[in-house]
Amino acid sequence: MSSHNTQYPIPNTRSPRHIALIHDWLNQIGGAENVLETLVRMHPGAPVFTSMYAADLMPPEYRTWDIRTTFMQRLPGVTRHHQVYLPVYPLAFSRIDLTGYDLILSNKSGFCHGVPVPAGAPHICYCLAPTRFLWQYDAYRAREELNPAVDALLKPLVAALRRWDYAAAQRVDHFIAISTEIQDRIHRYYNRESTIIYPPVDVSRFAPDRGSPTADRLHGDDLPGNYYLAGGRLIPYKRVDLAVQACSELGLQLLVYGDGRDRAALEKLAGPTVTFLGRVSWDELVRLFQRARAFIFPGLEDFGIAPVEAQAAGRPVIAFAGGGALDTVIPGQTGEFFREQIVDALKAVLAQFDPGAYDPAACRANAERFSTERFETELREFVHAHIGRPDKVTRACPELAEG
Repeated sequence: MSSHNTQYPIPNTRSPRHIALIHDWLNQIGGAENVLETLVRMHPGAPVFTSMYAADLMPPEYRTWDIRTTFMQRLPGVTRHHQVYLPVYPLAFSRIDLTGYDLILSNKSGFCHGVPVPAGAPHICYCLAPTRFLWQYDAYRAREELNPAVDALLKPLVAALRRWDYAAAQRVDHFIAISTEIQDRIHRYYNRESTIIYPPVDVSRFAPDRGSPTADRLHGDDLPGNYYLAGGRLIPYKRVDLAVQACSELGLQLLVYGDGRDRAALEKLAGPTVTFLGRVSWDELVRLFQRARAFIFPGLEDFGIAPVEAQAAGRPVIAFAGGGALDTVIPGQTGEFFREQIVDALKAVLAQFDPGAYDPAACRANAERFSTERFETELREFVHAHIGRPDKVTRACPELAEG
């Protein structure tokens, strides 16, 4: 049996013999890689086709995988500066040879859904997001403060890549969305329907602090800790600046974990009640979640794993009312929303926030809806329901793909 003969482990149904996993790039760890790791565990031996792979930047266990790269692997500096090669990805993925595979599973936030698929092989795209740089270019331009000259050069490229991206999306047989937000974008940008299967979260890493008081006794100084928590990758779109400013102005203790290019700017914003911890271990992160009054999640995320992890540790979440948080946080039960992405809106929630109003057991139960085991079960059921039955895709008007 060859290395890509992966059996799909459900009896009495038609099972594909050869499965190919497709991933955009392998030079950084994030939510996309969390999904990929689960897909690899589900399909041991299945090859991972990707544009390029930086072994020194990825976990050691990836070196045991069958990873197959494109010609982009040989481009200078591509593993450190992959964004520079934006126009090249469509060509790279269009040259991947998937002859002989019975099922294609793409794990997409970029361009990997554009692979050519053998006749008769279903292509299921697990869509982390329609390519953000293309379809949310105005937000990207504002966030990165592009100068007018660069913007003028990029606009025709973005328009051309949008047309390619749209056409590639029409060749996918079935879309799976990671959240209601992404389902809406798939429909808006690609004119395609999709099924929501939430991404896998390893909730088993987290548990409520057994030493914490029960919910009916959680008040004031009796709380597990007297701090709020925020963090992750400290980059602009995460909007950790809102948490830093709000807690500084209210005199609330805030611990910020993680690192990134926004850290220096955030430290300048911070008052004396804000502490930056840098990168922390998993064990430290579990303890931080367990003892926090609440986890503050001010960004607009496609899904957002950290709020689920906080709830798995028994703690409530204060989140911006948008994106994946609308699927993962239950206001009044496992946290609260602030409705505008501004400091005053977050301050208003913090000023009246009572951590004792949220039962750690309820937070934990909500988090379990997003477990890895649930993801695996739902994905297997979806695959077997759709093998050999590609959608009748309605081709949308070409103007939807125009820049």
